[in-house]
Amino acid sequence: MSKIQSFDFHSDLLKAILWQYEDATNLKALAKYKAEYFEQSTVQFWRDWYRDVFNIDTANEFGLNIWARILDVPLGIDVPPSDKTKIGFGFGKKNANFKANFRRNADYTLSLTVDQKRLIVRMRYFNLTQSPTVININEFLKRFFWQDDSKVFVLDPLDMTYLYYVFNFNPDERLRVLLENFDLMPRPSGVGVKYRIVTKKAFGHGQHRKNFLSSNFGA
Repeated sequence: MSKIQSFDFHSDLLKAILWQYEDATNLKALAKYKAEYFEQSTVQFWRDWYRDVFNIDTANEFGLNIWARILDVPLGIDVPPSDKTKIGFGFGKKNANFKANFRRNADYTLSLTVDQKRLIVRMRYFNLTQSPTVININEFLKRFFWQDDSKVFVLDPLDMTYLYYVFNFNPDERLRVLLENFDLMPRPSGVGVKYRIVTKKAFGHGQHRKNFLSSNFGA
């Protein structure tokens, strides 16, 4: 999504009064009430809708769920059922005295946080609307993944096999869950994705220590 834009939904209904009725107190009062109602029922509604639904950067959980339906992407992780051969907890023959067996037989969906859902929607939106070039992907990563000195960038070996996502930090559990369960990191069609975590600085000379490309001694 583009950066938040400023929309003005307000309409000054009092300006619609013709100059002949400037002294019509009752008419002006009625117009004032209409303007207040319009501000509450229409202007504020669309401002809230833009903030809570339309704009991915500020959308709440309801808005993100709408985006997920539009973009056809799940916002949860399906967890397979437990091993059905496992004996349930209870006493007596066949552990039958506990009707509510503590053993899970059916699968379920693991809920995600709002921030995790927002990142999923952003990645899916990027995949559908942007060309997966290295420049575009790195711009996307810089905007949504970088935090202070924690950075990630993508490398392309130019052989149409894999794109390498290189992290200079250890992803936390929330990010690891997304990387391990969602195939949404941008890449060209038919190209795989691999992850590298490099927390040490590479050995080399010059800007970005880039003269040692074939063998990164910092890995």
